[in-house]
Amino acid sequence: MFKSIALLSGGLDSMLAAKLVSNLGIDVICLAFTTPFFDSGKAKMGAKQINLPLLIEDITQEHLQMLKAPRYGYGKYMNPCIDCHTLMLKNAGKKMEALGADFIITGEVLGQRPMSQTKQSLHIVAKNSGYAEYILRPLSAKLLNPIKAESEGIIDRSKLLGISGRRRKDQMLLAEELGIVKYPPPAGGCLLTDPMFSRRLRDLFAHNEDRQIRDFELLKYGRHFRLEDNTKIIVGRNVKDNMKLHNLTCDDDMTLTMSEFPGPYVIIPYGKEEATRRAAALCVRYSDAPPDTECIVICRRGQMSFTITAKAASREDFELFLI
Repeated sequence: MFKSIALLSGGLDSMLAAKLVSNLGIDVICLAFTTPFFDSGKAKMGAKQINLPLLIEDITQEHLQMLKAPRYGYGKYMNPCIDCHTLMLKNAGKKMEALGADFIITGEVLGQRPMSQTKQSLHIVAKNSGYAEYILRPLSAKLLNPIKAESEGIIDRSKLLGISGRRRKDQMLLAEELGIVKYPPPAGGCLLTDPMFSRRLRDLFAHNEDRQIRDFELLKYGRHFRLEDNTKIIVGRNVKDNMKLHNLTCDDDMTLTMSEFPGPYVIIPYGKEEATRRAAALCVRYSDAPPDTECIVICRRGQMSFTITAKAASREDFELFLI
């Protein structure tokens, strides 16, 4: 029996592509990737719905190396879509070879995305991955050149589709035909397309603070402030943020909490003690302390702890430093 590797994001197109080829009698194994910017949650749900096995691989280190200087640049925000797709297909090709599979499936649709799914972009991605002859895009295959598996009769080209453009009517009809009833809305899922996260990531790179994977995880939570001396302060916005920030704290960080009133969990990553007073003022500002109240703030770093008193920072003092 012939075998293929299907890149599965968990979106409708990737599920349709994998299921369509599976229904043609090909053994399909799904593959999803994880980084700090996207996870495999949707892929797990998608694989379960189309009843296909799923492999998950963490490509964080390779992805970060690419992200700092993508060959084809970024999209609207910090999303290097062409380089990211190339990296995924390169890794999928290696998996194909390791498992003895015959080709790779993706859910890409010609013309669906103006930058990364033009005919030229699809060609560039396939060529740079090193596996151009093995990449099948079954939803748009009739509009693209045949791949090796089609030429060799491994897969019947007449059973593939010729969908193009941004409309999803054809995909929704096919989903109904294939029994796929639950699927997420288009786009979303990658933090690199989020404007706020992208600003924070750009700031992190600019200050060379990407020392650990957890520094990228910190970008997801709280309010982020960058002071004049380049110190960063992160202030939790709610209970969930506080818990996440607490769990991501390392021994080198300075942390601050309120002593007498409910308030945020505050981090100075790789903490500079000289920023403690300003961080304390932010801690009080976003706490439940009454206005103009001088409050006790508990400061910790590793095994060291001490308290300082502070009043709430004014909005004018800090709004210019918000990332």
